[in-house]
Amino acid sequence: MWLEGSCSWRYSLQLPNVFGIHNCLEPFVLAENNSLQSLRCGTGLFKQVACLLGFRNYLVSKFQNFCFCPYCGLINIRSGCLFLQCHHLRCPSRSLTSSGVPGKAGSNLLLYLIVGGTVTGTGAYVYRTLKEKKERFTSRVTTITTRSQENGSSPSDTDAASQGTAAPGARPEVPSHVPFLLIGGGTAAFAAARSIRARDPGARVLIVSEDPALPYMRPPLSKELWFSDDPNVTETLRFKQWNGKERSIYFQPPSFYVPVRDLPFVENGGVAVLCGKKVVHMDVRGNIVKLSDGTQISYDKCLIATGGSPRNLPAIERAGKDVQQRLTLFRKIEDFKSLEKISREVKSVTIIGGGFLGSELACALGRRARTRGLEVIQLFPENGNMGKVLPEYLSNWTTEKVRREGVNVMPNAVVKSVSVCGNRLVIKLKDGRKVETDHIVAAVGLEPNVELAKSAGLEVDSDFGGFRVNAELQARSNIWVAGDAACFYDIKLGRRRVEHHDHAVVSGRLAGENMTGAAKPYWHQSMFWSDLGPNVGYEAIGLVDSSLPTVGVFAKATAKDTPKSATEQSGTGIRSESETEAEASEVHISPSSSPAPQVPKQGEDYGKGVIFYLRDKVVVGIVLWNIFNRMPIARKIIKDGEEHDDLNEVAKLFNIHED
Repeated sequence: MWLEGSCSWRYSLQLPNVFGIHNCLEPFVLAENNSLQSLRCGTGLFKQVACLLGFRNYLVSKFQNFCFCPYCGLINIRSGCLFLQCHHLRCPSRSLTSSGVPGKAGSNLLLYLIVGGTVTGTGAYVYRTLKEKKERFTSRVTTITTRSQENGSSPSDTDAASQGTAAPGARPEVPSHVPFLLIGGGTAAFAAARSIRARDPGARVLIVSEDPALPYMRPPLSKELWFSDDPNVTETLRFKQWNGKERSIYFQPPSFYVPVRDLPFVENGGVAVLCGKKVVHMDVRGNIVKLSDGTQISYDKCLIATGGSPRNLPAIERAGKDVQQRLTLFRKIEDFKSLEKISREVKSVTIIGGGFLGSELACALGRRARTRGLEVIQLFPENGNMGKVLPEYLSNWTTEKVRREGVNVMPNAVVKSVSVCGNRLVIKLKDGRKVETDHIVAAVGLEPNVELAKSAGLEVDSDFGGFRVNAELQARSNIWVAGDAACFYDIKLGRRRVEHHDHAVVSGRLAGENMTGAAKPYWHQSMFWSDLGPNVGYEAIGLVDSSLPTVGVFAKATAKDTPKSATEQSGTGIRSESETEAEASEVHISPSSSPAPQVPKQGEDYGKGVIFYLRDKVVVGIVLWNIFNRMPIARKIIKDGEEHDDLNEVAKLFNIHED
């Protein structure tokens, strides 16, 4: 700032450079003895500062005659012989002036002090404000840098990670946090992972599996793999379906999955599988799980799909280690490999259990009995094979079918004890009979894996077992359960727990959708199927319990009415893949005066048919015997929940009489 006067003298005052602000004040001119004088500030800054600091009030008290220029906003003052006036105005008129304050003329020192003080105060205020902001900014940058270093990543590492190019050597083997954590590596977990990725293509999903293998389908372990002609089937785990097409037991090849250590860094997310690890503790409040090796992983959403473990017989559990070493609890790939090898080395194998798994394994091993001289024995407490599911007449027919496959079937057999005698196992039955064998396969059901319920504080159903979940398969706000371990409420049939492939697929898929915000209820009626070789099979849905009243309608079978033909039509050996959620849009049943269906006679060859299971005269379950690809109709009938006067007419909906 500088001062210039008409008396050829100049006063100069240079303000400091405050944050790059130069020339805040433009030159103003001073002259004495009533000459024109002017006070000018760039862009009216002086006016604003003066008003802000109360300078206007000061002018009123000291200079009664003053005004602001309407053009530039500058102050024009007249006090005695002192004139301050911008170039826009002539000498102040009488209307703009007053008589002034006596005794104040001729003094410019006060004006200099006012201007200088105002500018200096303003500069100091701005300087202090910006300095404080700079200090806060520097402190914030320092804090962020410190946190980054504490997390073990430098700024350059962070940039590289954001681009997916972080050095692999600097990445932990197991990520400390994942958005989606799936506990269990079975069908339900894999279905959930695919569902999550379908709705959120950039999702990062980690599957923690106790199984050392990648996710695979279990049904072929007791079906098609046993009928393979490949001597290396236990290594390739590839099989021919009944329709002749070949496929792998694995859902996807290894290339489908992302390495676990790369999961947080891949650009578009993916699915990673941490094999051979077990979750042993859950902190549902902190959203953290602990693995068997002590590793901790935090999550945003979690699915429990732990499945189940094969049950054992109390009589075998009480036996010694020698018996345990000759026992197979059939469930996993390793169990298939082990039993396949044992069946080539021993002379006798005994299967305990007459349900789905026991009967399938009996038929599969029975095929080898003829060519390799292997003795296959099957024993169970029921009156016939699958006696808890099929009506008595059909169970008896199935038992004869299994016997024709080369199996020594022993119904009404309850195991009392098992011991080792010489080099063989001796099974004592409660009725006094004894069975000698070289190896035992126990197929007596599944126990849901609910060990995490205690640490997680989740409810376990006392009647059916498994984690109790709501209609959206939720156990807690950010925890879902699917597959064998889920005890859900069926709106038609009440609370249930289902242990079949189709239920694992559908419940896993729905849980994945709900983990990404779908909020959909579980309305599905799951189906299951069992094949006693390539020529006899059945599909079932709903409550299929032999203790319920049943009505069967049968017809003569054709060459098309076999599992082999069914897979040729659907293109897949896993039949539920082609019709898992399908449902007939409308079922129309014509009134008829046909007589009530008759129970088939003993020994009759049941080619194909429909068995209806009734509760309070309403169909609650259906078995399609050698009738395939008709499950949508059965699902619709159960969903409608209506009484039917003539089930013969209902059976026609399945085209049972077509040639």
